[in-house]
Amino acid sequence: MGKLRTQERRNRILELLEESKEPLSGSYLAKEFQVSRQVIVTDIAILRSEYPDLMATSKGYIMLHADKCRRVFKVLHTDEQTEDELMTIVELGGHILDVYVDHRIYGTIRKPLGISSVRDVGYFLRDMEEGVSTPLMNITNGYHFHTVEARSEKILDEIEESLREKGYLIESLEGPVIYEPKNYSRI
Repeated sequence: MGKLRTQERRNRILELLEESKEPLSGSYLAKEFQVSRQVIVTDIAILRSEYPDLMATSKGYIMLHADKCRRVFKVLHTDEQTEDELMTIVELGGHILDVYVDHRIYGTIRKPLGISSVRDVGYFLRDMEEGVSTPLMNITNGYHFHTVEARSEKILDEIEESLREKGYLIESLEGPVIYEPKNYSRI
């Protein structure tokens, strides 16, 4: 693809992201448009201000699709059960968009995940094992939330039931998800 003007390139980036079912890396987009990766990072930052469904994940950029169903699950499990929790969701057809915690001091802390396959789970677990950090859930004694996207409410119901049967589910939160820190006052 030849070099495009800035706005044409950004429009084309949006088209590629809307067509793609998998995240597209900054390196891939830079090569595709014959620009530096930094140019792509700038383009994405500008596009994200207009398109809040454009997410950056560890595997690249992805556009969330409004035609899919979403549900937030509050869960609790040990570090050793993380693989089982993630596999339960993706094997039933869920896409784990994020993980977040509500911390009494720091408020809501959220990290996009973009996990939608067995392979993604493997990469995530490998990264956790190779890193020196612990899972985000550990700062709230294992309690955390996942926003999960699926093709239908039926799939989300199946995921919810399976998480409940395994004892991971604390509650299901439906409706619009608002990522705002809670206001905790000291007593």
